[in-house]
Amino acid sequence: MDKPKFYLTTAIAYASRKPHIGNTYDIVLADMIARYKRMMGFDVYFLTGSDEHGQKIEEYAKAEGLTPQAYVDRAAASIKAVWDCMDVTYDRFIRTTDEDHVAVLKKIFRKLYEQGDIYKGAYEGKYCVPCESFFTPSQLVDGKCPDCGRECVDAKEEAYFLKLGKYQDRLLKYYEENPNFFAPESRRNEMINNFLKPGLNDLCVSRSSFTWGIPVDFDDKHVMYVWIDALSNYITGAGYDPDGPSDLYKKYWPADLHVIGKDIVRFHTIYWPIILMALGEPLPKQVLGHPWLLSGEDKMSKSKGNVIYADELASRFGVDAVRYYLLTEIPFAQDGTITYENVINRYNTDLANTLGNLVNRSIAMTNKYFGGTVARPAAQDALGQELVDFCNATIARYKEQMDVWHNADAAETVMALAKRCNKYIDETAPWALAKDEANKEQLAAVLYNLLDCIRVLGILLTPFMPSTGKAIHAQLQVADAVTEMNAAAFGAVDSYAVGTPTPLFARIDGEKLLAEIAAEIEAAAKAEEEKAGIAFLPQIGIEDFMKVDLRVAEITACEPIKKAKKLLKLTLNDGTATPRTVASGIALWYTPDELIGRKIVLVANLKPAVLCGVESQGMILAASQKKEDGSEDVKVLFVDDMVPGSAIH
Repeated sequence: MDKPKFYLTTAIAYASRKPHIGNTYDIVLADMIARYKRMMGFDVYFLTGSDEHGQKIEEYAKAEGLTPQAYVDRAAASIKAVWDCMDVTYDRFIRTTDEDHVAVLKKIFRKLYEQGDIYKGAYEGKYCVPCESFFTPSQLVDGKCPDCGRECVDAKEEAYFLKLGKYQDRLLKYYEENPNFFAPESRRNEMINNFLKPGLNDLCVSRSSFTWGIPVDFDDKHVMYVWIDALSNYITGAGYDPDGPSDLYKKYWPADLHVIGKDIVRFHTIYWPIILMALGEPLPKQVLGHPWLLSGEDKMSKSKGNVIYADELASRFGVDAVRYYLLTEIPFAQDGTITYENVINRYNTDLANTLGNLVNRSIAMTNKYFGGTVARPAAQDALGQELVDFCNATIARYKEQMDVWHNADAAETVMALAKRCNKYIDETAPWALAKDEANKEQLAAVLYNLLDCIRVLGILLTPFMPSTGKAIHAQLQVADAVTEMNAAAFGAVDSYAVGTPTPLFARIDGEKLLAEIAAEIEAAAKAEEEKAGIAFLPQIGIEDFMKVDLRVAEITACEPIKKAKKLLKLTLNDGTATPRTVASGIALWYTPDELIGRKIVLVANLKPAVLCGVESQGMILAASQKKEDGSEDVKVLFVDDMVPGSAIH
């Protein structure tokens, strides 16, 4: 009997930068689903990849002195390395620069043009360069891009357009006839109310203002726009061809699930279905628009300095621990958050204390009291039966949750079984039973019950933490046949002959690790500053600069300030009748005798401030630089030929 098929895709990562931990959630979630479906007996085809065309890529490559192809070759390798680091079991990593994708895209574009679904026109409106999207003024939010919040620029260029309105009613009908198309269901209302009800504008599907893209083969001034290029990977990656699809495509399309971030639901539930309708192809069965993983309270952004990378986290906590955090932190319909403190707390609480401790002490007690071997009991007492029932109920509830992609709930269900096992240890007190030979049979039953629940835990955790599932079963020394999902029921093993207990997750000293991380972040920031060289402040307008009153002043008196090693008290003649006092941090580089009688540049309109008991009525200008030994050198700017009070422009 043939296995049921399951075709799963992720959004393809944009080949501009190394993906951060928020980007990585998408692929880890999809891999969890793929692993679960395989365990449930499905023939899975899992597609991921990289989106490699567009204006941003062209600009990034130029800035680094690379060709766009060389740039995306490097970026795609970086993306793939992170996915591989996270133990992702994709079947194909498609690149939109792959020859087969490029060849088929040209055919797709020509087919849509020749049947009248694509036409040539011109676009004039607001354009967001980072999102590579055009917007009408009414679509902007506070005058900015509705997707990323950045400034948009005015743009006008010749372009080809896809007729969206032609398919609007048909798309609405598909929504009505396929209520499970959206997950979560709330995304459906967003699309209808925000886009379909106001009416769809035709979609720009080519660009003529840059060249890095798949050329339109019948109009070489145009390259295909990102959404028709990137979205079509879901069919080209499975062997679609307008001239005749491959056997792979015939087997797996339509896709069973597109896994994407909530920010690109519109493209996958409006533009993509309409492209497929125009091609005469079946639509995907479901689009899962998952929430975001925030860094603290903010969306992750390199410009905000709050980016965390998956491979770096894995080097500290292990791949499985990172996967577990991602898959348990984000609820089905709400954003999750990540901080180092949260990762450490969840690691220690769930993995080290609850799961790791359970496995370690259960196997250790089996070795200690029975030489590592126990058999399934002939009957269960009340506590044992309660644990058995809890275990079997856990399996059923877990499958229900996993089947609708409620992974955080499923993980909580699994961990609840681990907690129940730990409570069972406290209730039965094996160490007390071991003191009386008359309790030997009861003790053996307790340990068997624990070991078989742990075996089940290993099965249920495998989609989340594949290496941990294998490690648990290796310590139990059970056959592969009883580590599969079809064996996920209590009592599938007649007897256990366990191995040596090995800690799965060593508890982390959170305070120590956080201090180490803080020191590393500070060192990295310092190194980045040094690498960057001169770092200028943000630009200001001439009107701001003209507010600064720079004057020539003569130092008439100078003395150290007590209890302030760096400060000198300067008395200045600024051209007025009243002497001015300034406290200046130049005592390490100048003595009072070197300064008296010299003329300096004074910031005359700075608000007074009290420094070490001295009211400082301004600031003098000086230059500073780092010397080779790392120390600082400071030079005061002298203007000895000028008259006190002279304005400096």
